Amino acid sequence: MESKIKDYAAKSAVITGFGAGLYPLFFYYSNNYALINSWNHLGFFIVFFLVSPVVFFLICHFIFKIKRLKPWREKAFTFFNVTAFLNFIALCLYAGIKWSLVFGAVVIGVIAALFLSKFLKKIVLLQLVLAFINLFWLVPTIYEQLNYNDSWTQQPDDIESVVFKKTPNVYYIQPDGYLNFSEQYKGNYQLATNPLELYLKENQFTHYPNVRSNYTSTVISNAATFMMKHHYYNYGFNFTEITNGRQIVMGENPVIDIFKKNGYKTHFVSETPYLMANKPKIGYDRSNFNKKNINYITKGFDGKQNVLDSLQRYLKEEPTKKKFFFIQIFKPGHVSSKLSDSEGPAADKQRWLQNLDISNRQQKEIIDTILAQDPNALIMIMADHGGYLGWDHMMGIRSKTQDRDQLYSAFSTNLAIHWPDNQQPDFDDRFKSGVNVFRILFSYLGENTQYLESIQDDGSYTIIEHGAPKGIYKVIDGDGSISFNKVE
Repeated sequence: MESKIKDYAAKSAVITGFGAGLYPLFFYYSNNYALINSWNHLGFFIVFFLVSPVVFFLICHFIFKIKRLKPWREKAFTFFNVTAFLNFIALCLYAGIKWSLVFGAVVIGVIAALFLSKFLKKIVLLQLVLAFINLFWLVPTIYEQLNYNDSWTQQPDDIESVVFKKTPNVYYIQPDGYLNFSEQYKGNYQLATNPLELYLKENQFTHYPNVRSNYTSTVISNAATFMMKHHYYNYGFNFTEITNGRQIVMGENPVIDIFKKNGYKTHFVSETPYLMANKPKIGYDRSNFNKKNINYITKGFDGKQNVLDSLQRYLKEEPTKKKFFFIQIFKPGHVSSKLSDSEGPAADKQRWLQNLDISNRQQKEIIDTILAQDPNALIMIMADHGGYLGWDHMMGIRSKTQDRDQLYSAFSTNLAIHWPDNQQPDFDDRFKSGVNVFRILFSYLGENTQYLESIQDDGSYTIIEHGAPKGIYKVIDGDGSISFNKVE
């Protein structure tokens, strides 16, 4: 009988540790699957959320077998279980430690230990029930991943076999949330002037007005740009992610493959490892971030680096080698993603304007550095999406609107290109949206206009959940006019 009691006590310790971590594990996967969809992540999270607390409670089980500590066992287990559970949830929500929340979890844990220790079994049962309920979200997420259809990635022609006749070094500079000059002087922005526009003109950049992103956020927009195809959010409803989005952007795409086939060395240079947050396979030859040093729990904004330092270093390497650079900077940015994080329209605009000055300076420094060593470079500046000024938060675009200024605030992107010898192609009027920019560039580099016959639809798309039947809608047509047509 005594051995059975001991076995039950040990099993109880295991279940208590299991209960503390199982729901947070399922919760994190349900809400961040695209950030953690690798076997390495799965192994780490099983150890972190399940194995560690189970081992901890087993150790506590043996410690509290000591006679003078035994009366405190249930209170201690309740404290540790509740505190661990709440801290795991906070970590899942914020992808980092917030000490105010840690303190709050400890306080709640103490209260639970003092007044609820006799209900420990019910607390653990509730945690396990929550984990079971969360399976109704997690299982469909995994099912969608396992049944992912990548047919949209297939090209309509043989552009992946293009042979470049022109081989300048190519630099793609992407400032986050930098809408087109053609929109900055009207609508929700009303700038009097922007010194970057004059700077670009003085440095022989050709500016392309009214260009737009096809999608609403960084990863999703870049996936279409680097794949040169529409994905329509994979017909899902995640605002910032699509299946394998980061894998696509960071290497599994025809843009990187085409440059490599034409003898280019490819470089990814970014301020943060945001596009590497799920540790994808890197297709670039060089990256200023090592995915081994990226945390498993992160939103991708840890360990910020100065892109200019990395750029200068890579420019000096193999000076005779043809090079492609994808340079990502995160200003001026955009309004808050969620309403709860918003400080209001006035504060949003003031912050965006301040960040605009910083972004302008960064772009000038990058361009000056490039042109000093590579005056005949092909430099393309194109943002991922707009700044969203006029919106209370980015998620607001999930509600139906046909307000032209609102939509252009979200989708408008600046596009300016420094053409070698200041000779732009006679078909550069085809630049209208991000999905086609590389197809047009490859037509120029390959001196082959047949690839323009497969230009993709230049429409802009968003997820709609409010004000109309839920679905994916084209809200700006290829010609730039406002529309509202559901994608079937």
